[in-house]
Amino acid sequence: MKAVVQERFGPPDSLRLRDVDEPSAGAGQVLVRVHAAAVNPYDWHMLRGDPYAARLLGGMGLTRPKSRVAGIDAAGVVERVGAGVRGLSPGDRVLGFCPGAFAEFACTVAPLLVPVPADLTFEQAAALPMAAVTALRGIRTVGRVRSGQRVLVNGAGGGVGTFAVQIAAVLDAEVTGVCSAGNTDLVRSLGAAHVLDYAREDFTRQRERYDVILDNVGNHPLGRLRRALAPAGVLVANGGGSPGRVFGAIGAMLELAAVNAVTRQRLRPIMPATPDGPAREDLLAVTSLVEAGQLTPVVGRTFALAGTAEAVRHVEEGHACGKTVITVS
Repeated sequence: MKAVVQERFGPPDSLRLRDVDEPSAGAGQVLVRVHAAAVNPYDWHMLRGDPYAARLLGGMGLTRPKSRVAGIDAAGVVERVGAGVRGLSPGDRVLGFCPGAFAEFACTVAPLLVPVPADLTFEQAAALPMAAVTALRGIRTVGRVRSGQRVLVNGAGGGVGTFAVQIAAVLDAEVTGVCSAGNTDLVRSLGAAHVLDYAREDFTRQRERYDVILDNVGNHPLGRLRRALAPAGVLVANGGGSPGRVFGAIGAMLELAAVNAVTRQRLRPIMPATPDGPAREDLLAVTSLVEAGQLTPVVGRTFALAGTAEAVRHVEEGHACGKTVITVS
């Protein structure tokens, strides 16, 4: 099968399209014929082995990538199921977390897959797992957004941001989206009552105070973010603005925890959703919102499998609109 392979840590150009052996589905596993795969910041961090401190935790490998085939978010059709798998059969349309998603086939455990909503394309379905689950956790689980609250989403035009704006609007919040000028109409169409062009307006220097801020960018110091937050508000930090390749966002998270201990404001980190944590319940919650017509994936650009390196580079540059997706077959 064709797959995008990473033999070493490095930039997107180190990715290579190769012929590799098709994975097999062991007990409890499902082999998926991948039709589309999404690109996340997670992918370029894994590709570069960045930050270095994360290598010591074992998730990405120490001297070379732990997973030879890149990618994690996929949508496709069940090809085969292993012993003990219930509720999934060959031919089922599924989406979820599939390590090695940048390939024609990928294998994962059954609980990390859910059915694709009927009206979605595979490209739209692939856009959901990591970004939509992260947005759901940031807005609903950590932010605990309620009706009537003022919610600001920094980075509203990106992958997580486009989902977060919609989820906050569904919860009947008054949403302010911060994005580039080119994305203002899109963010408003997703349910934002107010949209700020970050190049012209700095929300941390205005008089408005927000009950919940979801920061996907990390382009403002913590002190200024707190000034934009209501006295008992919640800041949800989505790991943006990593201060270096050695420790990444660890320093920022430590500062968040230290200040949180001495303020009425609640300062909470949220790490992007990954297949290492419980995911099925959140995946089902996301697809339920899609089926109810309350959540729509925004696919900004698509690339062929052979263009995966360019797609990862596009996401790493930090200005992608919505989700960037690889069309596999």
